[in-house]
Amino acid sequence: MPNITVLLVDDHNIVRQGLKALLTSESNITVIGEAQTGREAVQLATQLRPEVVLMDLAMPLLNGWEATRQINKALPSAKIIVLSSYANEAHIQQAIAAGAAAYLIKQTAAADLVKAIHEVKKGNAFFSPAIAQCIRQESCRTHVEGEPQKPPQVELTPREAEVLQLIAEGFANKQIAGELGLSVKTVEKHRQQVMNKLNIHDTASLVRHAVATGVIETNLAGVPVI
Repeated sequence: MPNITVLLVDDHNIVRQGLKALLTSESNITVIGEAQTGREAVQLATQLRPEVVLMDLAMPLLNGWEATRQINKALPSAKIIVLSSYANEAHIQQAIAAGAAAYLIKQTAAADLVKAIHEVKKGNAFFSPAIAQCIRQESCRTHVEGEPQKPPQVELTPREAEVLQLIAEGFANKQIAGELGLSVKTVEKHRQQVMNKLNIHDTASLVRHAVATGVIETNLAGVPVI
């Protein structure tokens, strides 16, 4: 059976160690890299060209959804498996929309991970049983009740989404400029565009929005959520 190359993406070293130990016991799976941030994940995926990426969602600097979108754009052949503690519909749908081929709950991932890797490598989708049930239930509700009415989504550009996450993590404009390779003036422009689109005009409210929509976890926020 051909060898499958895998990139691990998680900001917790102990999680990466556990995943690596699990996967290295498989004779036809090779871990070729590890990333601690979403931005590092995009860089390593482009550089190492793994066949499968195991992606956490709550990642610093660039969250898992945006990293997934960027990897799909830069390396369409890579299959992305989301490993997350979140099992709610909104997170699942965002991951699928970003291009994830599989979605596993971290608490049960050990039982399904190797199978998921082989399935996505073959071009199939794969979901933890609880996730598959959630998707089926939502599909059934839509079929019975018709297309659900959802509030309109505010569309941020990929760059605006990056700036929003960094603001929510407590980065100042100058730090964001350095992180993204932009001028401070350009960062200020993106910041204002984000505020205008979201109709939010102070940093604390931006942080609350980022936490509420899953852009960051509460413990990643550098500004107190009030």
